[in-house]
Amino acid sequence: MPTVPKILALDVGDVRIGVAVSDALGIAAHPVRTVRRTRPERDLDAVLQAAAEQGVARILVGLPRMLNNTLGVQAEKVQAFVESLRERTALPVTLWDERLSTVAAERALIQSGLTRERRRKVVDQVAAIYFLQGYLDYLAAGGNPDGPPD
Repeated sequence: MPTVPKILALDVGDVRIGVAVSDALGIAAHPVRTVRRTRPERDLDAVLQAAAEQGVARILVGLPRMLNNTLGVQAEKVQAFVESLRERTALPVTLWDERLSTVAAERALIQSGLTRERRRKVVDQVAAIYFLQGYLDYLAAGGNPDGPPD
């Protein structure tokens, strides 16, 4: 089976950045790590290091839209992060609707029986897996890698 370009997914929060990656077949998403945010430059360095280690061809960043499809304060912070990321890499950076991915991740982790402390450490990775999987499914159905039009 042919390999496809790998994709790194980022769930960007104020405290942590969850990182996930697609497999070589472009079928499934897997956790990579959680980056604890410190300073903007260090955060970007950590993300770009993960991209290099994973050998990805694209970075997918979750955009936390509101339920009514508008952009709130957190979405604006994510967009600013993406602009800084685009200034530091030649890789394409795509924004992807990730609303409710953290809620779904938290529910799945609770159902799996993880303690609150362990959930806090991995919830951002799992949220990144959730929306990366949605993006991979979108691509498999013939979607544009740059995402759907707004």
